[in-house]
Amino acid sequence: MDAAKQASNDRKLELVAVRFRAFARIALAVAASWLSGTTYLVGIAEAMHEVDHRFTVEGHICGSDGRPVPEAKVMVKDTRVSIGTAVFTDSRGYYKAVLHLHNDNRGDPILVAALEQEQKVTAQFDPADVKNERQVTVNIGSGCAVQQEETSRWVYYGAGIGLAALAVAAGIGFVKNRQRAQKRGKGQRK
Repeated sequence: MDAAKQASNDRKLELVAVRFRAFARIALAVAASWLSGTTYLVGIAEAMHEVDHRFTVEGHICGSDGRPVPEAKVMVKDTRVSIGTAVFTDSRGYYKAVLHLHNDNRGDPILVAALEQEQKVTAQFDPADVKNERQVTVNIGSGCAVQQEETSRWVYYGAGIGLAALAVAAGIGFVKNRQRAQKRGKGQRK
């Protein structure tokens, strides 16, 4: 295997390890919460299902060359009430962080930090609107020229599986028709 493929495989393994560690930390926190009998996490999870209890910050993180940075750590924080979260970008440099904010958090300063850069935005939303998502887009990085999202590989996988299923069904139909024709042919000979 050449060096480029080996480096690519090493990076993929590293990304899997990072995701596994993140999942393990979450699972450990939930288990510790459950074992200690606290319901704080459950209360937050239930509240986050309501539009008026959450504020979404999303965007793309790009490097100095304007290309997306995968697995970059992004810190998002409401600096007035010290509520925050950390998330990682996906392979396209996209991130999405959800803060547990209420109507009285309207106008709060939101700090977004990644790649040793920071941007401040304000939590702007209509407190009376409980149907539409409360969100803001924050891109960090030089240029951050995000191209149109390319077609997901799952679309191709789904189409391939669908075509394979169609081919199998057509093959089964062909075989059954042939067997029926052979039986009819044998019946006519007698």
